[in-house]
Amino acid sequence: MNVLIGCEFSGTVRDAFRARGHDAWSCDLLPTETDPACHLQTDVWDAIGDGSRWDMLIAFPPCTYLCRSGDRWHAGSIQRRDAAQFFLRLLDAPVPRVALENPRSLALPRPTVVIQPWEYGHRETKATGLWLRHLPPLMPTDVCAGPYEARVHRMPPSADRWRERSRTLPGIAAAMADQWGALS
Repeated sequence: MNVLIGCEFSGTVRDAFRARGHDAWSCDLLPTETDPACHLQTDVWDAIGDGSRWDMLIAFPPCTYLCRSGDRWHAGSIQRRDAAQFFLRLLDAPVPRVALENPRSLALPRPTVVIQPWEYGHRETKATGLWLRHLPPLMPTDVCAGPYEARVHRMPPSADRWRERSRTLPGIAAAMADQWGALS
């Protein structure tokens, strides 16, 4: 399958799909942290093009202006409106199967499914919405018993805080590649 992982600099999801034999590419305005040979450092819309190259798009649009934790600062702002329009345009991208990841948001429709890292082998919490088009909900693969750590919620301020909070955990990436990569 030809898979575009949009708005991903880490390569985590891309590499999970590549490890299972898919032609997966990451795309971001930022350089990748791993193999640059399968990363497109460009605007996601340039990578999508007319959509004919891709069987699936999995994207992680920036959440700064969309997440509920920013409601008191961004509600009603032009930045939130633009971020929501970008998100909804990605959801309607001309690719047969689409998955978008973001925190639950008052600026977006309800997600198809909400997942937690502890359902995929990581003993922590971070409610994450998945908006899906022509894909089944992601099913838990390795449910961990509590107590859970709220690692991303307790990160101290830093220049890289946004980067560390936005990372997709390997167990979730593996579930995406195993479950969605098996679709024909």
